[in-house]
Amino acid sequence: MSVVLEVRDAWKVYPGNPPVESVRGVSFTVERGELVAIVGPSGSGKTTILNMAAGLDRPTSGSIRIAGRAAHGLSDRRLSGLRAHHMGVVFQRFHLLDHLSALDNVATGLLYRAIPGGRRRAAAAEALERVGLGHRAHHRPHELSGGEQQRVAIARAVVGRPELVFADEPTGNLDTGSGAGVLALLDELNGDGTTIVVITHSEEVARAGRRHIEMRDGQIVHDSRSSG
Repeated sequence: MSVVLEVRDAWKVYPGNPPVESVRGVSFTVERGELVAIVGPSGSGKTTILNMAAGLDRPTSGSIRIAGRAAHGLSDRRLSGLRAHHMGVVFQRFHLLDHLSALDNVATGLLYRAIPGGRRRAAAAEALERVGLGHRAHHRPHELSGGEQQRVAIARAVVGRPELVFADEPTGNLDTGSGAGVLALLDELNGDGTTIVVITHSEEVARAGRRHIEMRDGQIVHDSRSSG
């Protein structure tokens, strides 16, 4: 298996008096095809790790490599390009555009790939079918349930067939039934070969992962891969 995410001795320190060490010397790798759950309570540093690994924030020190490419030293423009071609991110609050249909929301996931509009929409239609929402393609977010909106967000994250998908508390705003459906979908996508990293404080969500990384106070305290 090949490594798609490598985090080495990553630190994130926010200025203050005293400075806040959100992440302290974290190192781990994710291999192609894994389904990894990074779990921990609020303040453990797990969301900071996601933001750095997904190129949404930069480490204070240390290195991050995505699909073999060093992300930590790139310009904002090149980092955006790396993210557009190799990563997908699913947010807890969906971040869908209210004035666009589900189809066009998903198509926005390809905006930075210089793909013509017709091909973007065709790929978006295929992604919606993949998450079971082909029949809702022309509905706007306010016409969809919370679970359906999260499925649209997942379709947007996977529309470009990225090497790595991050999901930040993907069931946090959903009822139990909708949350279970989203977890089943992530499991199905992983079974099809998508590498997924889920960030969560929920032990139930963490159990959906094949591998668990537990964080406390900005450090990894347990990695089920290491414990064999």
